[in-house]
Amino acid sequence: MITQLYQVTIVLRHVQVEYAAMMSARGTYSSVPTLLLLVALAGVLGLRCPSFALAQSYPIRTVTVVVPFPAGGPLDFTARLLAENLSASLKQPFIVENRAGVAGNLGTEAVAKALPDGHTLLLVLDTPLTAHPVLYPKLPFDPERDFVPISIVAGFSQMLVVHPSVPVNSLADFVNFAKKNRVTHGSGGAKGNPGYLTLESLRIQAGFEVVHVAYKGNPQVLADLVGGHVQAGFLATPSVVALVREAKLKALAVSSSRRSPGALDVPTVAEAGYPGFDVGFSLVMLVPAKTPTSIRSVLEDSVVRIVQSPDVQTQLRSQELEAIGSSAAEAATWLKATAAKWKSVIETAKIGVE
Repeated sequence: MITQLYQVTIVLRHVQVEYAAMMSARGTYSSVPTLLLLVALAGVLGLRCPSFALAQSYPIRTVTVVVPFPAGGPLDFTARLLAENLSASLKQPFIVENRAGVAGNLGTEAVAKALPDGHTLLLVLDTPLTAHPVLYPKLPFDPERDFVPISIVAGFSQMLVVHPSVPVNSLADFVNFAKKNRVTHGSGGAKGNPGYLTLESLRIQAGFEVVHVAYKGNPQVLADLVGGHVQAGFLATPSVVALVREAKLKALAVSSSRRSPGALDVPTVAEAGYPGFDVGFSLVMLVPAKTPTSIRSVLEDSVVRIVQSPDVQTQLRSQELEAIGSSAAEAATWLKATAAKWKSVIETAKIGVE
């Protein structure tokens, strides 16, 4: 019955918006006729037409894709690429809204509390969903309770880079150097960001220590790395490949199980001496939990089709991103497994947020 009432609310909202648009076009306005509301209500409670009707009419207005991080970078690029293609496919504007703050928690919370009618979407780096539940005891949302995944859109690895002045040329050199010297490692954002988590995963396995230097974001880390103010960083591969090619940074290893297509001469951490090491991060699209199944299906089908298109795959590869376009079920399974992995790392490394 609760699900039916949510459907009632959404269908009535659709009817009201469509009716208001029709009246506006005629240059007149009056409230939605009771008969129309009753038809919508009957459709929902009859359990025959509402899902079909919602899917057929969705979307009925502008759709906002919330990105809970600042503009720029792989996540923002992917959001705008998706928005452009979804606008063309579903014949309504899809716009990107950057709502940064609290390591991605601010924008993520806003979508959790949004009306579940498919007109507010979340495209987010997976860590607010997989690592933050352990790091933040008072997290203002519950990833499993408040969201339903649509698709894992793309993935990326982290690359361990050092300033050219650091006397190491391989991952083995770096580990040995870190065991004997004070090494500074920069990462952007609060503890629990991808670079921090990746370094901690390696540190636990290899047995060395570093001094963590926290920055506001990755652009600040990169600036200080290139300037020699911090020695090392595990950073998103898309953001450092060009600097490695220009010899402004030295690349030692990539975190994923496969080498980066844009840096095939850089070994994986597993190849460099730590078998089984495989750390990657994903860009995930989700909707509020009570969004009707029919609308979720429209979004899932559209996103998967878009991500699998050759043009979009080429554009994602240009940013050193791996196009994935998973099903909703595959996304849910991956998020659950990744959350368990980060819980183990965070508890073992005793990571806490001050």
